[in-house]
Amino acid sequence: MPIDDQYVQGVLRVVEGTVSGPSELAFHFNPGEYAISKSASWSRPQVRGGKDTGRPEFQGANPQTLQFETLFDEMSASGASVAAAVNTLIEWVKPTDDSIQRQRPQPPIVVFEWGDNPAITSFRGYLKQVSARYLLFDGTGKPLRATANIQLEEVPVEQARQNPTSGAIHGRRTHTIAEGETLATVAWREYENAALWRGLADFNGIDDPLRVAPGTVLLVPTYGEAKRRS
Repeated sequence: MPIDDQYVQGVLRVVEGTVSGPSELAFHFNPGEYAISKSASWSRPQVRGGKDTGRPEFQGANPQTLQFETLFDEMSASGASVAAAVNTLIEWVKPTDDSIQRQRPQPPIVVFEWGDNPAITSFRGYLKQVSARYLLFDGTGKPLRATANIQLEEVPVEQARQNPTSGAIHGRRTHTIAEGETLATVAWREYENAALWRGLADFNGIDDPLRVAPGTVLLVPTYGEAKRRS
């Protein structure tokens, strides 16, 4: 069986909420492993006069968590520091400025894009905890290497809206890029799948998806079209 040796860089991407700094963070090195956990709450009512406990009764699902560690290294980049990458993660733990202004503090919602494991491609959450260890410095004290332990906690996804005539998620229409928006945030808003930004880019003939200027009018394909082109 042929082995696909194409290297895919893992990315954490903000898909909901306005952040003052970068809205995406590419990892210097992909995680060596990641852990996913999910639990539920059950009650075991006592049976009066019985020798055994009662049957468990479902009380509710607890949020899924995703945890992994990644390495940032700027040894080969002259004058660069890993502090910016770590600071970006720390800023994403805080409430967004726009949610504070609405007096309803909420964290930015992020997705982890790496591989095709459904457990993470369908996962969206907030940064519950970030723990960083700085490992290497230059002569001035500038940090050149750091590890970051990242813990995400699930945020529920609302039921996707349906096109009443075709049954597909959203019919074809237009969207104007606003300040701070990316193709990934548009894809999440339209399809609840940030990875479909590639389909948006391909459908609109965009060569550099990282340089889409505010005011750009996108033609939004149907979900099926975006999926086929991603």
